[in-house]
Amino acid sequence: MKLFTLRPFAAHVSLIASLIVLLAAHATFAVAQSSPAGTPAAPPATPIVITDADKRPALSLNGDWHVIPDPYQTGLYDFHKHEIARGWFVNQKAKPGDTGPVDYDFSKAETIKVPGDWNTQKPEFFWYEGLMWYEKDFDFEPKAHTRTFLRVGAANYKSIFWVNGTKVCEHVGGFTAFNCDVTAAVHEGSNFVIAVVDNTRHEDGVPTTQTDWFNYGGLTREVSLITVPEAFIDQYDLHLSKTEPDTIEGWVHVAGASKGSAKAEIDELKATSGYAPLGDDGRVAIHISVANLELWSPERPKLYKVQLSFAGQSAKVSDDTGTSDSITDEIGFRTIETKGDEILLNGKPIFLRGICIHAEAPYRTGRAYSDKDAETLLGWAKELGANYVRLAHYPHDETMLRAADRMGILVWAENPVYWAVQFDKPEVYANAENQLREEIETSRNHAAIILWSMANETPINDARTKFISSLAAKAHELDPTRLVTAALLVHTEKNGERSTKVVDDPLGQYLDVLGTNEYIGWYEQHPETADTTDWKIGYNKPLIMSEFGADAKAGLHGGPNDRWTEEYQANVFQHQLGMLNRIPQLRGMSPWILMDFRSPRRPLAGIQDEFNRKGLISDQGQKKEAFSVLQKAYTEKTVGRAN
Repeated sequence: MKLFTLRPFAAHVSLIASLIVLLAAHATFAVAQSSPAGTPAAPPATPIVITDADKRPALSLNGDWHVIPDPYQTGLYDFHKHEIARGWFVNQKAKPGDTGPVDYDFSKAETIKVPGDWNTQKPEFFWYEGLMWYEKDFDFEPKAHTRTFLRVGAANYKSIFWVNGTKVCEHVGGFTAFNCDVTAAVHEGSNFVIAVVDNTRHEDGVPTTQTDWFNYGGLTREVSLITVPEAFIDQYDLHLSKTEPDTIEGWVHVAGASKGSAKAEIDELKATSGYAPLGDDGRVAIHISVANLELWSPERPKLYKVQLSFAGQSAKVSDDTGTSDSITDEIGFRTIETKGDEILLNGKPIFLRGICIHAEAPYRTGRAYSDKDAETLLGWAKELGANYVRLAHYPHDETMLRAADRMGILVWAENPVYWAVQFDKPEVYANAENQLREEIETSRNHAAIILWSMANETPINDARTKFISSLAAKAHELDPTRLVTAALLVHTEKNGERSTKVVDDPLGQYLDVLGTNEYIGWYEQHPETADTTDWKIGYNKPLIMSEFGADAKAGLHGGPNDRWTEEYQANVFQHQLGMLNRIPQLRGMSPWILMDFRSPRRPLAGIQDEFNRKGLISDQGQKKEAFSVLQKAYTEKTVGRAN
């Protein structure tokens, strides 16, 4: 019996209806409830998405948490697999006169740091997959007429949270932030929060059981408590109009208001939308006329402080008592679009000189989460000469996106539909769409993000195409201001001594920008094969070579045809660059990958040692020869167009 079971769908429920069911119920799990024995269990709590919640004043819950691994799910079930009414989430303490033993005690358990994966903090947890219980005590003082949310930056992969023994939410997805309403659960004085996190891989998961990265488990990103008014700004979208270059447009949504109005203003530009009343949907349309607006770009990543304000009445207050809310964010304004096979940033063609990055921490390894991690990784990308990064293969941390905004690095952000998920199952689609929604609604105001990627290296079949094209349509609906892409596989046609790589995946018709992965010289043929390879693109759309590369162990040297050496990797890059320059539609590239990262698929002793070694930099910061090859091409602009 699995700990988490998605609520079954009727056999004839359509794909869209299945999604609605999931979003309404948010994937009800078969888990123990926190209600006392004999009382009905409350419905599962649904986390909400709060745009840029990191901008809210917060009580940090980072630091030491007590942890207990639970491979047999003892904290939730008895020995006959029946749910127990008083599981470990009640944080029971043994007392004199107890009629039975209490065989757990969080106060005596070992601790690990949050944020952080459990795998790299304790040797005994390194390969652990399963349930891990977390507990932390905290002091809190609730304020009248406010709501309090437990904000979780990420919990891989499925999680449940309780505060003072009351279940406050459940979540599926290992890389998106979520917020649990704990207003009714917290009280003045001493409180405790307990989470159970399950990083077990499942065939019906997104991603599924097969990935080429390490399955780091736990509370891998920051955890905090944020307090907001009863009626508060939960979502907003502000961007530069494509049709009116002197207008910032978008909307602000207020949750929990019965009436009121909202506005946006930018003091630096002496510009404001003025207050406008909330609609029946809780939204206010925003239009701000601006003069002398400096557009955000990699060369000049200008950010403006934007203040959003709400004044009105909470739906929970019966009299005319007013309430208000405000939030200040730093936002850059730019446009991104395509025209034929061009990518236009602020109306001008751009070539994306990039690199792929995993959320792997430099030097210490494990899951990246800190400002220092982001600044190190993106700093290396800037040193390389990149103006763009592909953040593979899942949503990255808010710290990474904030750093990209500040540093002027364009971003390809990716949904974790990776390889062959179960494309024919409506509940799997609903899971993927929900993770996409959480990613977009959390991060939609980052100027750096220009591409939402739907998937990576998926097999070509009708179910897959319907699945991912539906995701593409949802991405366009949620955010019509950005481009949609995916990393596609290609096939080869032989033409005597030459060969042709063909990009004709039917998914391409639903994408704004084509991404393609190929590994000439590593998984096929030889480095010089690239010299006799042509490309045939089946769509008049921009093409990004989203992956290419070869493995090399830092410090291992040999001839240019000796695999695993720095010289071999550099040789692959040199031949690739010549081939790429012959692709007329090429508008960007992001070789695989900036830094070596852990992957259990890579066991070669003495070379890989459970690391994918395609990084241009080792996990310990040592630059390989290929780094200089690509750096020279980028800084001298000898690959791609000069813009």
